[in-house]
Amino acid sequence: MANKRMTIIDFVEKYTSVYSTRTFLREKVDGRWRETSFSETRDEGRIYAAGFIALGLKKGEKVALISEGRNAWIFAELGILYAGGINVPMSFKLESDQDLCFRINHSDARFVVASESQIEKVRRVLPKCPAVEKVIVLDDCVELGKKEIHFSDIRAKGVELLGSKPGELDRRIAQIKPDDYANISYTSGTTADPKGILLTHRNYTANVEQCGSVVSIEDGWTMLIILPLDHCFAHVAGFYYMMAHGGSIATVPGGKNAMTMLRNIPMAIKEVRPHVMLSVPAISRNFRKNIESGIHKKGPFVEGLYNFALDNAIKYNREYYNAGKPCWKLWWRGLLKPVFDRIVFKAVRENFGGRFKFFIGGGALLDIELQRYFNAIGMPIFQGYGLSEATPVICSNSMGRDNARFGSSGRTVVPMDIKICDENGGELPHGQTGEIVIRGENVMAGYWKNEEATSNTIIDGWLHTGDRGYICVENPRFLYVTGRFKSLLISSDGEKYSPEGFEDSLADGSKYIDSAVLYNNQSPYTAVIIVPAKPALEEAVRGKGLDPASEEGRKAMLDILQGEVDSYRAGASHGGLFPEKWLPAAIIVADTPFTEQNGMLNTTAKMVRGKVEKWYADRIEYAMTPEGKSLYNARNIESLK
Repeated sequence: MANKRMTIIDFVEKYTSVYSTRTFLREKVDGRWRETSFSETRDEGRIYAAGFIALGLKKGEKVALISEGRNAWIFAELGILYAGGINVPMSFKLESDQDLCFRINHSDARFVVASESQIEKVRRVLPKCPAVEKVIVLDDCVELGKKEIHFSDIRAKGVELLGSKPGELDRRIAQIKPDDYANISYTSGTTADPKGILLTHRNYTANVEQCGSVVSIEDGWTMLIILPLDHCFAHVAGFYYMMAHGGSIATVPGGKNAMTMLRNIPMAIKEVRPHVMLSVPAISRNFRKNIESGIHKKGPFVEGLYNFALDNAIKYNREYYNAGKPCWKLWWRGLLKPVFDRIVFKAVRENFGGRFKFFIGGGALLDIELQRYFNAIGMPIFQGYGLSEATPVICSNSMGRDNARFGSSGRTVVPMDIKICDENGGELPHGQTGEIVIRGENVMAGYWKNEEATSNTIIDGWLHTGDRGYICVENPRFLYVTGRFKSLLISSDGEKYSPEGFEDSLADGSKYIDSAVLYNNQSPYTAVIIVPAKPALEEAVRGKGLDPASEEGRKAMLDILQGEVDSYRAGASHGGLFPEKWLPAAIIVADTPFTEQNGMLNTTAKMVRGKVEKWYADRIEYAMTPEGKSLYNARNIESLK
């Protein structure tokens, strides 16, 4: 790419010209997949931009957008940006009126764009959003209410303006500069009001250029986007990166709610046959559990063959960069690996369309066991790391033995400066853990209407991420992220520990555990809150001839959970992975799973530690008593009903 500091408009104009006739968008409408070319995508963006101008949108004004992922989402954002506006993308998973109302009002949104599945939410809060002049409804089938207009009417206004005043749009585009704001992207707001992250046109185009230094895709590949389009990860690693490489993107068909979209993912994968997908740990874990559930249903012989093939591939592949080493010890595993790949894993990959190459993972820490698993079946997850304040990509693993180390978050992007700092801001040597601090063109412009938070986060041009990590001594391009400072546990003697690695390993490595959260706040010992995978536990105890509903059956389920925790103790299968001191002495079996609806997950499926601790405060207090520390306590048994 050229070194010019491009706006998003420059970027789109460039690549839609280079790849004009190729398919860029794929969307399922009325039962069939429709294709939209690069040039058609650009033309639609321009038409809607003219429509927004005709509606009265001025340069720098904000438009809130809430919809599931679809072509209209992309056309709406391109229209807003081409018109010089600022898009305020909001998660379609937002359910709280307060959350939605805060974002619309705080951003000063003049217009709101909403799909059929989201319009009722907007209508509920509209009386509390006096600055909103019009609500633009994406779907013509929706009967319009007060202050509403159809998206198709915006398009009609755009066609009319382009015909009657052909130079007006180009005059507006000429005013747009690289440092103009493109998005106000709100944080999840887990501890206070969410912060509005200001991302500029150049933040986006710079981060796409930086991504090219760590991730390679082949010309013309197809990506299925299964993550919400409101997040900058889907923007940069999704449609902008694919646009720059002549690839196409497909979106999962939506529905009346988020669950419909989730149910459509397997169908979309089979029909689109993607080469690459973006993922987050929660989705990856679901893929794994669905794969293993399907294998289990095929009977003990197939399951035994699968497990042997899996164990062989994991032991041969190691941490990816060192696969097959030492040769004298692993040569026979290398001979078996392609044989089992053909007879076992090829069928698994067919369920992903048959031409799938890899996932790019983001959103949270990804346990090394999950990386080893997907690599073994021939669909590696290349974990990356970033945050919205960095637009978001800071580093990533990718294909090629020199480009990935499982357990790490990958190679840092270029150009970008990075350092690890101690509590006083002093730079630490490679190998020592501290705060990850970066500087580059991908660093946000600041927080909207929050100068204090901005000055505390960006100091002398350096973005302080609030994440802990260290730079690899052996290869300084690789960054290892170990957790959030805010997530640190503190023992009774004042020692601190980052719990995410153990929590993810426990959930990823066990078919009996859906989620886990460690707790220690200067407590006498550590406790773990476990969301059990009840169907798997019930099946396991039935296999022992016990009734899962009986007290004996529930105690057997608790024994299984204890065994999963104990597998991390010295001498056990996972012994030595985590410090013995921090392994839990008490198990709390959760009676309520972590969901977005109850606030224990945010809209990107990340666990919200503070909300979990608050929800289970009485159980945590109980676990610190002799009765509650006992595995077979009454509340654990009750939770397994």
